[in-house]
Amino acid sequence: MVDTGPAPADAPRAPEPTLREALTELRRYVAPERRRLLTAGLLLLLSGAVGLVQPLVVQHLLGGSDPLRGAARPLLALMALVVVGAAASAYGGYQLSSAAEGAVLTARRQLTAHVLRLPMTAFRRATPGDLMARVTGDTTLLRQVVQQTLVQAVTGLVMTLGALVMMAVLDPVLLGASVLAIALLLGALGLVMPRIRRASIGAQDSVGEMGAVLDRSLTAFTTVKACGTEESEARRVADAAERAYRHGVVRARWDSTANAAALLAVHLVFLVVLGVGALRVSYGAIPVATLVAFLLYVFFLTEPVMSLVGVVAFAQTGRAALQRIGEITRLPPEPPRSPAASAASAGAAGPGEPAVVFDRVSFRYPGGPDPVLRDFSLAVPAVGLTALVGPSGAGKSTVLNLVERFWDPDAGSILLDGAEVRDWDLHRLRSVIGYVEQDAPVMAGSLRENLAYATDRATDAELHGVLELTRLDGLLTRLGGDLDAPVQYRGVSLSGGERQRIAIARALLRRPRLLLLDEATSQLDAVNEAALRSVVQDLAARMPVLAVAHRLSTVRDAARIAVVQSGTVRAVGTHEELLRSDPLYAQLAAQQLLTEASPSGPINSPVVTGS
Repeated sequence: MVDTGPAPADAPRAPEPTLREALTELRRYVAPERRRLLTAGLLLLLSGAVGLVQPLVVQHLLGGSDPLRGAARPLLALMALVVVGAAASAYGGYQLSSAAEGAVLTARRQLTAHVLRLPMTAFRRATPGDLMARVTGDTTLLRQVVQQTLVQAVTGLVMTLGALVMMAVLDPVLLGASVLAIALLLGALGLVMPRIRRASIGAQDSVGEMGAVLDRSLTAFTTVKACGTEESEARRVADAAERAYRHGVVRARWDSTANAAALLAVHLVFLVVLGVGALRVSYGAIPVATLVAFLLYVFFLTEPVMSLVGVVAFAQTGRAALQRIGEITRLPPEPPRSPAASAASAGAAGPGEPAVVFDRVSFRYPGGPDPVLRDFSLAVPAVGLTALVGPSGAGKSTVLNLVERFWDPDAGSILLDGAEVRDWDLHRLRSVIGYVEQDAPVMAGSLRENLAYATDRATDAELHGVLELTRLDGLLTRLGGDLDAPVQYRGVSLSGGERQRIAIARALLRRPRLLLLDEATSQLDAVNEAALRSVVQDLAARMPVLAVAHRLSTVRDAARIAVVQSGTVRAVGTHEELLRSDPLYAQLAAQQLLTEASPSGPINSPVVTGS
């Protein structure tokens, strides 16, 4: 079993961003779409300006001494304005939608690249399902933010101000009555909007939680089937979906309240203007044509006001989405790939020098109750097989993870080729190490893609060579001799041993200077284990190999075997030396029938020999 530390914590939760921080986050994604957004904004403003002119044309038409005689030219002008406005609105909307899709694409690219560069410490703070929800669902909301908020906030505000100016020109008294109703609307919205934001955050968090629960069920799909827990897992997902539903209903309720308040305000303005305007017409303060034009501006205000209400509502949803996206992007990533590795990491260990040195290394997983490693010290020779054995939970797999710098030790140092691993360029460090994890994954794709996953320079001859070396030529024959034959998702069509050997072949194609094997033979049968053991011995004759062993039979011929217990090395030696000198190793060997009897006497309790 791999030492992975405590269970992941809840998804990262950052303080709610200020409006300025949210706009800064949004600017990162819309910056490439500046030209299209500007074009869309100008076209929508043109469409709105055309709408502002139409009531004046109507006023001119109705205000003449004989409206019917001179109606042809104004009507033609009005028709032309309608056509121009419609065309500008249609093309502006297209440009706006295209810019919104571009912003979503940029966000997904940047967020995916950032997630894949997160260190283990940050990655474990969120579940894969929640991360997928942020990359897919939350970024989708950016489309609405751009379409409903970014441009319409400007165009809606300009059109509203323009309409108010034109209304002021027509009759300041009627404008005062209109502004009073609009002020009531703004007050109502001020009470509703915080509730929309809270409901939006809750709804999006619930979707992330549902993704995490579903990811758990699908990842352990075989276990779910074997244990007959389909109904209980379905209930878990349904409960998460129910919570998302409840938050969504709350958000819908407040969205509807905001829209109803806006519509009520517009109708209130119309009624107030109609009543006050009728009185002013009856007293001869304004002509009927002015009242009609003013009422048309009231109707014109309906669209920009409703648009601004939608802007405010969508701004809350967008702010919640940007908060969740920002919680990931603000996590510090691993250092980027350096153009040139540091000089300290350029060469291999010299003759007689150890390849890897662990000097009093201590490590505790974040949030873990106890240290996994305590003053761990070990030297791995430049050539030969060094094996780590011991009870489950002793920290053996963690040792390999620290060499790869998936984690950094809390104390002590790890030297690779004489240089502290923290001084290596991270990409360079991992490029010289071949790492085969215990639960070796097989990617969806072809056999070639799986083998050459870490290198794009492998020839067919090299691919066939590692297949033969790892005894996978039988698999190739089964696939019709085609390297491009597909391998199903997670390698379900392969045996556990075949998946592990594919991982070993993948590591060997990189021509590593150091090979790390984390129980690489745990799923092999006896014949393939013996074959792979001979492969490892051949590799160990040319390079350092550090292996975590579940079966002592796979490492009994190792040049050095380190017995690890409670995070420290208790003994180092060959198989025969440890049988004589270390009771724990003798007990492990006796349990696996590698010796006739345990020198430490009868075995009182079983000892698990996983990692």
